[in-house]
Amino acid sequence: MSETTLTPATLYIVATPIGNLGDISQRAIDILTQVDVIACEDTRHTGKLLSAFSIKNKTMSLHDHNERQRQDQVATMLQEGKTIALVSDAGTPLISDPGFHLVRHCRSLGLQVSPIPGACAAISALSVAGLPTDRFSFEGFLPSKSGARQATLTALADESRTMVFYDAPRRAIDTVQDIVTTLGGERYIVIARELTKTFETIHSDTAENLLTWLEQDANQLKGEMVLIIEG
Repeated sequence: MSETTLTPATLYIVATPIGNLGDISQRAIDILTQVDVIACEDTRHTGKLLSAFSIKNKTMSLHDHNERQRQDQVATMLQEGKTIALVSDAGTPLISDPGFHLVRHCRSLGLQVSPIPGACAAISALSVAGLPTDRFSFEGFLPSKSGARQATLTALADESRTMVFYDAPRRAIDTVQDIVTTLGGERYIVIARELTKTFETIHSDTAENLLTWLEQDANQLKGEMVLIIEG
């Protein structure tokens, strides 16, 4: 397999594994190896990924708290002809992760931005949910507090599309209880937890039955979770 050739002055948006390291593409490895610098949400976290593939490269932090400050620095580097990769802690950057402001800024300056596709928890969960996928709505993270969460769910009560959310498993019982309260106990939902990892769990049922299942198994309240609700 031939090595990927980089295009100068390009920002590469590189997807990384959401759990199983075997899901990274050779093209992603090539890009991360060859770019001048890797912008990452957490340099220590990304450092472990790079180490797993024997990639030695420069990294710089780019996260929610410094993205606006970093965007000019990154744009200047690109204008000088450098190549930069943007990664998140896991999955595809910008999907409920930092990067939107940077990409918009670079595109407004006419700079080249190129996607390097790969894992995405939302799409992976949707592909195994058994719910309609011809039209769906990605809603990002549900609010952490019950009142705001119920308000969000109530506003979506008449949504006909399949709805995809990210949520913390430790809140799963409270979240499903809020679904029962706002959308009804018969609403069909899917919980996809720890996707591609050792303890991957994909469970689907009515909200009422899922609530009982969660209350009986504390192990389901750990890790990373995607929640999918029937429209």
